[in-house]
Amino acid sequence: METGLVFDRFGAPIFWHVPPDRSCGALPDSRALWDVLWESRGFLGGVAHTHPWHCAAAPSTTDVTTFAAVEAGLGQRLVWPIVTFTEVGYFRWIGPGRLDYGDLEHRRFRIHKENIKKLRELSGQEERDQQANEA
Repeated sequence: METGLVFDRFGAPIFWHVPPDRSCGALPDSRALWDVLWESRGFLGGVAHTHPWHCAAAPSTTDVTTFAAVEAGLGQRLVWPIVTFTEVGYFRWIGPGRLDYGDLEHRRFRIHKENIKKLRELSGQEERDQQANEA
């Protein structure tokens, strides 16, 4: 199940986004999530979310349109980590186009390792790994 984490400029958690209607392919937004983003905008660092499978960490078209819409609503740029069961990618707007988001692989920003682990746990990594081992 996709899981989200709103974090501050230092990578510390502000809000865990685990809506009941999430799935392996979608993480619905909510009024509660927007309220957290708006109220935290003075110290907001970004929003991480999972792609709960073993693969490269890269944003989908839905992801980048969401990134752009949130940033337009807040009036600021954020970092958008994507966490898979095997990788973590850090994305940010690089321009010039509205949906031009690129990997920050060589930048110093990182969310805390324990939060990456928790994102994976909340997304069901252990369960999926166990199922794969049984197959």
